[in-house]
Amino acid sequence: MNKTMNMFALSLIILTLITAVILGFMAGPKSPLTWALVGVLVLIPVIYRKLMDRDKIIWKDQYSVGIDSIDQQHKKLINLINMLQTTVDYSTGEAFEREALDAVVDYTKTHFSYEEGLMSEYGYPGFEAHKLKHQEMINEVQRLLAEYQDNPEHAMQHGLNFLKQWLIRHINGTDKEYSDFLRSKGVQ
Repeated sequence: MNKTMNMFALSLIILTLITAVILGFMAGPKSPLTWALVGVLVLIPVIYRKLMDRDKIIWKDQYSVGIDSIDQQHKKLINLINMLQTTVDYSTGEAFEREALDAVVDYTKTHFSYEEGLMSEYGYPGFEAHKLKHQEMINEVQRLLAEYQDNPEHAMQHGLNFLKQWLIRHINGTDKEYSDFLRSKGVQ
């Protein structure tokens, strides 16, 4: 079901509950069913938020590469991806989605440049292979941006899934490979 249908269904449920609560109070405010419906109505925003938050990435200590500057950049990337997820979840419109996506892409390039600078400066032996992984990711994002022009909703959802999976796999995989090397060189 697409975003519009989800929002329509949620609106219909809320409207039905409000109608049932009003009818319940008209029939008599002492009915436990009426108060149960009020409780459900009050819980809908909480439940909805929990459902929306399940798609977000939560930083875990196991993602740490042991280099504070890089961990902070990874956390910022996660926050930017989560902001992008929010723009999609709440149908904020193409302009906001595009702005959030551009922020992710721009900061990713900044982060890659920083990592590559450290690897180059300290002579990391896996530098070229790691740099190639970065380029592959940038190429995939460029492909997704092109797809966005034709089918924004599909491309955005596909892009979010790709970014979330790629970032976590990259941090826990290739980034952890260089962390011991850089720390041995004194990089904090």
